[in-house]
Amino acid sequence: MKEKNIEVTVPGNNPGTSNIGEADEAVADQPYRSGFVAVVGRPNVGKSTLMNALVGRPIAIASSRPETTRKAIRGIVTDPHAQLVLVDTPGIHRPRTLLGQRLNDVVDASLSDVDAIAFLLPGDQVIGPGDKRILSRLRSDFARKDKDGKWQWRKPLIAVVTKIDRLDRDSLVSKLIEISAFADFDQIVPVSALTEDNVQEVKQVLIDAMPVGPQMYPEDQLTEERPEDLIAELVRGAFLEELDDELPHSLAVTVDSIEPPEDGQKAQVHVSIYVERDSQKPIIIGHRAEHLVRVKKKLRTAVNRTLGQKATLDLHVKVAKNWQGDPKLLQKLGF
Repeated sequence: MKEKNIEVTVPGNNPGTSNIGEADEAVADQPYRSGFVAVVGRPNVGKSTLMNALVGRPIAIASSRPETTRKAIRGIVTDPHAQLVLVDTPGIHRPRTLLGQRLNDVVDASLSDVDAIAFLLPGDQVIGPGDKRILSRLRSDFARKDKDGKWQWRKPLIAVVTKIDRLDRDSLVSKLIEISAFADFDQIVPVSALTEDNVQEVKQVLIDAMPVGPQMYPEDQLTEERPEDLIAELVRGAFLEELDDELPHSLAVTVDSIEPPEDGQKAQVHVSIYVERDSQKPIIIGHRAEHLVRVKKKLRTAVNRTLGQKATLDLHVKVAKNWQGDPKLLQKLGF
Protein backbone atom coordinates (compact mmCIF):
# COMPACT_ATOMS: atom_id res chain seq x y z
CA MET A 1 0.00 0.00 0.00
CA LYS A 2 1.24 3.45 -0.90
CA GLU A 3 2.45 5.46 2.11
CA LYS A 4 0.46 8.54 2.97
CA ASN A 5 2.28 11.86 2.60
CA ILE A 6 1.53 14.34 5.36
CA GLU A 7 1.70 18.00 4.42
CA VAL A 8 3.28 20.30 6.97
CA THR A 9 2.51 24.01 6.75
CA VAL A 10 5.48 25.76 8.36
CA PRO A 11 5.72 29.52 9.01
CA GLY A 12 7.49 31.28 6.18
CA ASN A 13 7.26 28.34 3.75
CA ASN A 14 4.15 29.41 1.86
CA PRO A 15 4.83 30.30 -1.78
CA GLY A 16 3.98 33.81 -2.87
CA THR A 17 2.17 34.90 -6.03
CA SER A 18 4.06 37.12 -8.42
CA ASN A 19 1.03 38.27 -10.42
CA ILE A 20 -1.79 39.86 -8.40
CA GLY A 21 -4.22 39.62 -11.31
CA GLU A 22 -3.65 35.90 -11.63
CA ALA A 23 -4.20 35.49 -7.86
CA ASP A 24 -7.52 37.38 -8.02
CA GLU A 25 -8.65 35.28 -10.98
CA ALA A 26 -7.74 32.07 -9.14
CA VAL A 27 -9.74 33.16 -6.09
CA ALA A 28 -12.74 34.05 -8.29
CA ASP A 29 -12.73 30.51 -9.71
CA GLN A 30 -12.79 28.86 -6.28
CA PRO A 31 -16.02 27.16 -5.25
CA TYR A 32 -17.57 28.38 -2.00
CA ARG A 33 -16.68 26.13 0.92
CA SER A 34 -18.38 25.94 4.30
CA GLY A 35 -18.59 23.58 7.23
CA PHE A 36 -17.98 22.81 10.87
CA VAL A 37 -14.61 22.20 12.52
CA ALA A 38 -14.36 20.58 15.95
CA VAL A 39 -11.45 22.09 17.89
CA VAL A 40 -10.33 19.35 20.28
CA GLY A 41 -7.45 18.73 22.66
CA ARG A 42 -6.73 18.15 26.28
CA PRO A 43 -7.25 21.03 28.72
CA ASN A 44 -5.08 24.14 28.41
CA VAL A 45 -3.60 23.51 24.95
CA GLY A 46 -4.77 26.85 23.57
CA LYS A 47 -8.11 26.00 21.95
CA SER A 48 -9.90 29.18 23.00
CA THR A 49 -6.89 31.38 22.24
CA LEU A 50 -6.64 30.00 18.70
CA MET A 51 -10.36 30.29 18.14
CA ASN A 52 -10.38 33.93 19.26
CA ALA A 53 -7.45 34.66 16.94
CA LEU A 54 -9.24 33.07 13.97
CA VAL A 55 -12.54 34.85 14.65
CA GLY A 56 -10.78 38.16 15.28
CA ARG A 57 -12.25 39.00 18.69
CA PRO A 58 -12.67 37.27 22.06
CA ILE A 59 -15.72 35.00 22.14
CA ALA A 60 -14.28 32.23 24.34
CA ILE A 61 -12.43 32.42 27.64
CA ALA A 62 -8.68 32.20 27.06
CA SER A 63 -7.13 31.40 30.41
CA SER A 64 -3.89 29.88 31.63
CA ARG A 65 -5.95 27.68 33.94
CA PRO A 66 -7.00 24.22 32.67
CA GLU A 67 -10.61 23.14 32.15
CA THR A 68 -11.78 26.71 31.59
CA THR A 69 -14.15 26.06 28.66
CA ARG A 70 -17.43 24.52 29.85
CA LYS A 71 -19.57 24.57 26.72
CA ALA A 72 -19.28 24.19 22.99
CA ILE A 73 -18.80 27.76 21.79
CA ARG A 74 -19.22 28.32 18.07
CA GLY A 75 -17.15 30.96 16.36
CA ILE A 76 -17.82 31.96 12.76
CA VAL A 77 -15.05 32.90 10.33
CA THR A 78 -16.21 34.30 6.98
CA ASP A 79 -14.04 34.93 3.94
CA PRO A 80 -15.19 35.98 0.45
CA HIS A 81 -15.24 32.33 -0.67
CA ALA A 82 -15.55 30.34 2.54
CA GLN A 83 -17.19 30.15 5.95
CA LEU A 84 -15.86 28.15 8.89
CA VAL A 85 -17.84 27.39 12.02
CA LEU A 86 -15.34 26.56 14.76
CA VAL A 87 -16.68 24.54 17.66
CA ASP A 88 -14.50 25.15 20.72
CA THR A 89 -15.08 22.11 22.90
CA PRO A 90 -14.29 21.62 26.59
CA GLY A 91 -11.00 19.80 27.02
CA ILE A 92 -11.49 16.04 26.80
CA HIS A 93 -10.52 14.62 30.17
CA ARG A 94 -11.32 11.89 32.67
CA PRO A 95 -14.32 13.26 34.61
CA ARG A 96 -14.15 13.48 38.40
CA THR A 97 -17.54 15.12 39.00
CA LEU A 98 -21.00 15.17 37.42
CA LEU A 99 -20.01 18.49 35.87
CA GLY A 100 -16.98 16.79 34.29
CA GLN A 101 -19.24 14.11 32.82
CA ARG A 102 -21.60 16.77 31.47
CA LEU A 103 -18.63 18.50 29.81
CA ASN A 104 -17.63 15.25 28.13
CA ASP A 105 -21.25 14.90 26.95
CA VAL A 106 -20.89 18.36 25.37
CA VAL A 107 -17.87 17.05 23.47
CA ASP A 108 -19.91 14.04 22.28
CA ALA A 109 -22.60 16.32 20.87
CA SER A 110 -20.01 18.63 19.29
CA LEU A 111 -18.30 15.79 17.44
CA SER A 112 -21.51 14.26 16.14
CA ASP A 113 -21.79 16.32 12.96
CA VAL A 114 -18.55 18.01 11.92
CA ASP A 115 -16.72 18.17 8.62
CA ALA A 116 -13.17 18.16 10.00
CA ILE A 117 -11.28 17.87 13.28
CA ALA A 118 -8.51 20.20 14.43
CA PHE A 119 -6.55 18.26 17.06
CA LEU A 120 -4.48 20.74 19.09
CA LEU A 121 -1.19 19.54 20.53
CA PRO A 122 1.05 21.92 22.53
CA GLY A 123 4.49 22.30 21.03
CA ASP A 124 6.15 22.83 24.39
CA GLN A 125 4.88 19.60 25.99
CA VAL A 126 5.40 15.92 25.35
CA ILE A 127 2.60 13.81 23.94
CA GLY A 128 0.96 12.31 27.00
CA PRO A 129 -1.82 9.97 28.14
CA GLY A 130 -4.46 12.66 27.61
CA ASP A 131 -3.49 13.09 23.96
CA LYS A 132 -3.50 9.32 23.45
CA ARG A 133 -6.95 9.07 25.04
CA ILE A 134 -8.28 11.73 22.66
CA LEU A 135 -6.73 10.02 19.64
CA SER A 136 -8.36 6.74 20.67
CA ARG A 137 -11.67 8.51 21.06
CA LEU A 138 -11.39 10.14 17.63
CA ARG A 139 -10.49 6.85 16.01
CA SER A 140 -13.57 5.19 17.49
CA ASP A 141 -15.77 7.95 16.06
CA PHE A 142 -14.13 8.79 12.74
CA ALA A 143 -11.76 6.04 11.57
CA ARG A 144 -11.45 2.37 10.75
CA LYS A 145 -8.53 0.09 10.03
CA ASP A 146 -7.95 -1.14 6.50
CA LYS A 147 -6.78 -4.64 5.59
CA ASP A 148 -3.17 -3.61 6.24
CA GLY A 149 -3.97 -2.38 9.75
CA LYS A 150 -3.66 1.33 8.90
CA TRP A 151 -6.19 3.84 10.16
CA GLN A 152 -8.38 5.43 7.49
CA TRP A 153 -10.18 8.62 8.51
CA ARG A 154 -13.71 9.46 7.38
CA LYS A 155 -13.13 13.14 8.21
CA PRO A 156 -10.00 15.24 7.66
CA LEU A 157 -7.83 15.15 10.80
CA ILE A 158 -5.53 18.15 11.11
CA ALA A 159 -2.86 18.47 13.78
CA VAL A 160 -2.43 22.05 15.01
CA VAL A 161 0.80 22.41 16.97
CA THR A 162 0.23 25.30 19.38
CA LYS A 163 2.47 27.60 21.41
CA ILE A 164 5.37 27.50 18.93
CA ASP A 165 6.54 30.89 20.24
CA ARG A 166 8.11 28.87 23.08
CA LEU A 167 10.26 26.77 20.69
CA ASP A 168 13.38 27.43 18.69
CA ARG A 169 13.63 26.18 15.11
CA ASP A 170 15.30 22.85 15.93
CA SER A 171 12.83 22.08 18.70
CA LEU A 172 9.94 22.83 16.36
CA VAL A 173 11.28 20.45 13.72
CA SER A 174 11.68 17.72 16.33
CA LYS A 175 8.12 18.30 17.58
CA LEU A 176 6.71 18.09 14.05
CA ILE A 177 8.49 14.77 13.51
CA GLU A 178 7.14 13.45 16.82
CA ILE A 179 3.56 14.45 15.98
CA SER A 180 3.83 13.03 12.46
CA ALA A 181 4.65 9.65 14.01
CA PHE A 182 1.84 9.97 16.58
CA ALA A 183 -1.07 9.61 14.13
CA ASP A 184 -1.99 9.61 10.45
CA PHE A 185 -2.81 13.30 10.20
CA ASP A 186 -3.92 14.78 6.88
CA GLN A 187 -1.92 17.90 7.63
CA ILE A 188 0.21 19.32 10.41
CA VAL A 189 0.33 23.07 10.91
CA PRO A 190 2.21 24.89 13.71
CA VAL A 191 0.88 28.13 15.17
CA SER A 192 1.25 30.67 17.92
CA ALA A 193 -2.13 32.30 18.41
CA LEU A 194 -0.60 34.53 21.08
CA THR A 195 1.85 36.13 18.63
CA GLU A 196 -0.42 35.53 15.59
CA ASP A 197 2.31 33.50 13.91
CA ASN A 198 0.85 31.25 11.17
CA VAL A 199 -2.77 31.95 12.15
CA GLN A 200 -3.75 32.71 8.55
CA GLU A 201 -2.15 29.47 7.42
CA VAL A 202 -4.22 27.54 9.96
CA LYS A 203 -7.35 29.22 8.63
CA GLN A 204 -6.50 28.32 5.04
CA VAL A 205 -5.76 24.70 5.94
CA LEU A 206 -9.16 24.42 7.65
CA ILE A 207 -10.93 26.09 4.72
CA ASP A 208 -9.33 23.67 2.27
CA ALA A 209 -10.66 20.78 4.38
CA MET A 210 -14.27 21.98 4.09
CA PRO A 211 -16.75 20.61 1.56
CA VAL A 212 -18.28 22.79 -1.12
CA GLY A 213 -21.36 24.39 0.38
CA PRO A 214 -23.34 27.61 0.89
CA GLN A 215 -22.76 30.45 3.31
CA MET A 216 -24.67 29.55 6.49
CA TYR A 217 -24.50 32.78 8.53
CA PRO A 218 -24.49 36.52 7.72
CA GLU A 219 -20.95 37.69 7.04
CA ASP A 220 -20.92 40.00 10.07
CA GLN A 221 -22.00 37.31 12.55
CA LEU A 222 -19.09 36.06 14.65
CA THR A 223 -20.77 33.62 17.03
CA GLU A 224 -23.99 31.76 17.79
CA GLU A 225 -23.80 32.74 21.45
CA ARG A 226 -26.44 35.01 22.95
CA PRO A 227 -25.21 38.27 24.55
CA GLU A 228 -26.18 36.85 27.97
CA ASP A 229 -23.95 33.81 27.45
CA LEU A 230 -21.04 35.87 26.16
CA ILE A 231 -21.21 38.25 29.11
CA ALA A 232 -21.45 35.37 31.60
CA GLU A 233 -18.30 33.86 30.10
CA LEU A 234 -16.53 37.23 30.16
CA VAL A 235 -17.31 37.62 33.85
CA ARG A 236 -16.22 34.08 34.72
CA GLY A 237 -12.99 34.45 32.77
CA ALA A 238 -12.22 37.79 34.43
CA PHE A 239 -12.63 36.28 37.90
CA LEU A 240 -10.47 33.27 37.02
CA GLU A 241 -7.65 35.61 36.07
CA GLU A 242 -8.29 38.07 38.90
CA LEU A 243 -8.16 35.40 41.60
CA ASP A 244 -5.25 33.44 40.11
CA ASP A 245 -4.91 30.26 42.22
CA GLU A 246 -7.14 31.35 45.10
CA LEU A 247 -10.32 29.76 43.79
CA PRO A 248 -10.84 26.29 42.34
CA HIS A 249 -13.16 25.65 39.42
CA SER A 250 -16.22 25.92 41.65
CA LEU A 251 -17.24 29.20 40.03
CA ALA A 252 -20.34 29.53 37.83
CA VAL A 253 -21.88 32.67 36.36
CA THR A 254 -25.32 33.46 34.97
CA VAL A 255 -26.78 36.65 33.55
CA ASP A 256 -30.20 36.98 35.16
CA SER A 257 -31.47 39.91 33.11
CA ILE A 258 -30.48 42.81 30.88
CA GLU A 259 -32.56 45.93 31.45
CA PRO A 260 -32.63 48.39 28.53
CA PRO A 261 -31.57 51.97 29.24
CA GLU A 262 -34.15 54.51 30.32
CA ASP A 263 -34.00 58.31 30.23
CA GLY A 264 -30.45 58.41 28.95
CA GLN A 265 -29.14 55.95 31.53
CA LYS A 266 -26.99 52.91 30.78
CA ALA A 267 -28.37 49.41 30.31
CA GLN A 268 -28.23 47.31 33.50
CA VAL A 269 -26.79 43.79 33.33
CA HIS A 270 -27.67 41.75 36.42
CA VAL A 271 -25.19 38.94 37.02
CA SER A 272 -25.14 36.14 39.61
CA ILE A 273 -21.80 34.60 40.56
CA TYR A 274 -22.10 31.21 42.24
CA VAL A 275 -19.59 29.45 44.47
CA GLU A 276 -19.94 26.17 46.35
CA ARG A 277 -19.12 27.24 49.91
CA ASP A 278 -19.79 30.24 52.14
CA SER A 279 -16.06 30.60 52.76
CA GLN A 280 -15.53 31.33 49.05
CA LYS A 281 -17.78 34.41 48.94
CA PRO A 282 -15.24 36.79 50.51
CA ILE A 283 -12.59 35.50 48.09
CA ILE A 284 -14.78 36.56 45.17
CA ILE A 285 -15.74 39.90 46.69
CA GLY A 286 -12.31 40.90 48.00
CA HIS A 287 -11.35 43.46 50.61
CA ARG A 288 -13.77 46.37 50.34
CA ALA A 289 -15.20 44.73 47.19
CA GLU A 290 -11.90 45.29 45.34
CA HIS A 291 -12.32 42.22 43.11
CA LEU A 292 -15.82 43.20 42.05
CA VAL A 293 -14.66 46.73 41.25
CA ARG A 294 -11.68 45.56 39.19
CA VAL A 295 -13.71 43.05 37.19
CA LYS A 296 -16.35 45.67 36.39
CA LYS A 297 -13.68 48.09 35.20
CA LYS A 298 -11.85 45.44 33.20
CA LEU A 299 -15.00 44.31 31.38
CA ARG A 300 -16.57 47.70 30.70
CA THR A 301 -15.48 47.92 27.06
CA ALA A 302 -16.09 44.25 26.28
CA VAL A 303 -19.63 44.32 27.70
CA ASN A 304 -20.46 47.54 25.85
CA ARG A 305 -19.20 46.01 22.62
CA THR A 306 -21.19 42.82 23.19
CA LEU A 307 -24.44 44.73 23.75
CA GLY A 308 -23.78 47.49 21.25
CA GLN A 309 -24.50 50.10 23.89
CA LYS A 310 -23.18 51.40 27.21
CA ALA A 311 -24.01 49.18 30.14
CA THR A 312 -23.35 48.72 33.85
CA LEU A 313 -22.61 45.37 35.48
CA ASP A 314 -24.53 44.58 38.66
CA LEU A 315 -22.68 41.66 40.31
CA HIS A 316 -24.09 39.49 43.11
CA VAL A 317 -22.20 36.62 44.76
CA LYS A 318 -24.30 33.62 45.84
CA VAL A 319 -23.71 30.14 47.25
CA ALA A 320 -24.98 26.98 45.53
CA LYS A 321 -23.60 24.25 47.74
CA ASN A 322 -21.71 21.50 45.86
CA TRP A 323 -23.34 22.49 42.58
CA GLN A 324 -20.82 20.51 40.49
CA GLY A 325 -22.40 17.27 41.70
CA ASP A 326 -26.07 18.31 41.96
CA PRO A 327 -28.14 17.57 38.81
CA LYS A 328 -30.80 20.18 39.62
CA LEU A 329 -28.26 22.92 40.29
CA LEU A 330 -26.32 21.98 37.16
CA GLN A 331 -29.48 22.38 35.12
CA LYS A 332 -30.24 25.71 36.77
CA LEU A 333 -26.74 26.94 35.94
CA GLY A 334 -27.02 25.88 32.32
CA PHE A 335 -25.18 22.53 32.28
